Amino acid sequence: MRDPSQFWKQLGRFQSLLVLVLMIVAMSLLSDRFLTSANGLNIMRQISVNVCLAIGMTMVILSGGIDLSVGSVLAFSGAITAGLMKTAVPLPWLGVELQFTTWGAIVAGLTAGSFLGWFNGQMITRLKIPPFVATLGMLSIARGMTMLWTKGFPITGLGDGFAILGTRSVLGIPMPVWIAGCLVAVFVLLTKKTRVGRYTYAVGGNEQTARLSGLNVNRIKVIVYTIAGGLSAVAGLIMTSRLDSAQPNAGAGYELDSIAAVVIGGTSLSGGRGTILGTVIGCLIIGVLNSGLVLLNVSPFWQQVVKGGVILSAVAIDRMRESND
Repeated sequence: MRDPSQFWKQLGRFQSLLVLVLMIVAMSLLSDRFLTSANGLNIMRQISVNVCLAIGMTMVILSGGIDLSVGSVLAFSGAITAGLMKTAVPLPWLGVELQFTTWGAIVAGLTAGSFLGWFNGQMITRLKIPPFVATLGMLSIARGMTMLWTKGFPITGLGDGFAILGTRSVLGIPMPVWIAGCLVAVFVLLTKKTRVGRYTYAVGGNEQTARLSGLNVNRIKVIVYTIAGGLSAVAGLIMTSRLDSAQPNAGAGYELDSIAAVVIGGTSLSGGRGTILGTVIGCLIIGVLNSGLVLLNVSPFWQQVVKGGVILSAVAIDRMRESND
């Protein structure tokens, strides 16, 4: 390639993958327990929840927004599912109690998460509340509703049928990895082959131009926030199943991990540019980093410092790339 600037621009497109490869090589040299199949499966299992959250976050950020409520929606959806499996819901006006099956409780949990995401979209499009403020409010509302529903105590003992989602393996691969992998395949196709995907990029790239082109911008935004809420509920189901318990404080801080994965994976915080596969690489980078630091017995406090430094570096690189375009 004759033009060096073009070479570096092409190289920049694969920077996340290069970082991941370099981190794997470095961790393998520093710890002989890192490059094993057991540790690889453990990393994949641990990042599955974040992959679900980060896919939804990618859709939101591609549309030019942000969602700070995904961790709380995760906790609320898991608590709703667990609570409905354990306790019948009294219907005084009918004089009966409604007992949910496992599948009925799962559908209720997914519906609850999707509804909160839809409500985020309504606040942003109809009330014109900035996404940061609207989803920050939902973060507190969903966490508070979780505390009210659980009375501040974990809901445990959910049964072997529900445990399949988080603890079983198929062909040696944990179920959470299968679920996350299927979601990745679906949303890669959705972003590349469907109108919703193309319109999401268009809205994030230039909202005013998209509106003048005849796109229903508000509908697209409501759809992506509803998707984010639904995927947060999926993450909540996986976590609740794996722990056999719905914890009131589950998912606290997960919104930061999902945003970090999206940014590290190359999606622009300004919207309109990024990929689902890039986000998956971002999740892998965070997972490899966490696993490597644990194996090296690095203090949890220093782990937070290192993770914060990686996030800031990713944002700085994103800003430099945008200024050069």
